[in-house]
Amino acid sequence: MTVLEELVPKLVRLPGVVAVALGGSRATGTHRPDSDWDLGLYYRKSFDAGVLAELGYPGHTAQPGEWGRLVNGGAWLSVDGTPVDVLLRDLDQIERWWADAREGRFEIDNVEGHLVGLPTYVPVGEIALARVLEGDLPRVTYPEALREAASQRWRWNAAFSLLFAGHHAEQGDRTSCAGLLARATLQTAHGILAERGEWALGEKRLVARAGLAAAHDIIGDPGPEAVERMRELLNPPKLGELSAHLPEE
Repeated sequence: MTVLEELVPKLVRLPGVVAVALGGSRATGTHRPDSDWDLGLYYRKSFDAGVLAELGYPGHTAQPGEWGRLVNGGAWLSVDGTPVDVLLRDLDQIERWWADAREGRFEIDNVEGHLVGLPTYVPVGEIALARVLEGDLPRVTYPEALREAASQRWRWNAAFSLLFAGHHAEQGDRTSCAGLLARATLQTAHGILAERGEWALGEKRLVARAGLAAAHDIIGDPGPEAVERMRELLNPPKLGELSAHLPEE
């Protein structure tokens, strides 16, 4: 029995659930054999994440809103040793964001793990790219009004980041300068994809998709060794609950 065959029938019967969809690299066909599974759990009105814990799989659960209004909540589960991310999606709220996007309106939320945050049209784009396994979801296309508004806003943000990068460079603050250069690159990448009418669901491979790989040489090439050296310097808390659910390379 596959992960989907085992888990999806259980998820779709949970109270409030209206659809289950496969997302991430497995939905787009860009996955690797060791890629985890991303399942969007779409509900209306309310949802108690406690029922995910009651399914009996080891992992960590989070109530709606615990991970912010965009990532929302859900569970990191291990299903027969396979990591599965069950991500709660409030369909009533997403439909409001979809209406905003059709008018060229969106907000950008600070989301951990993302340098420039996530726009409120990300959950809409998830529906556009997802593979619905059970239930029904709205049919979504990239709005023309959003193409214009998002490209302009992201590029303006990038210009602002570059302005402050220059100030930090003049003061010899290399860390802040490098951070803002990276920020400006990702903001511009968001803008480029918006101009194309392509959904950007996060920052993974965003720079390459936008054709901005030359930024790597300008900012530098930290690599895994630098990450480990920085970990030694900063001594961060351990994130054992995330060990099987880290972003793919």
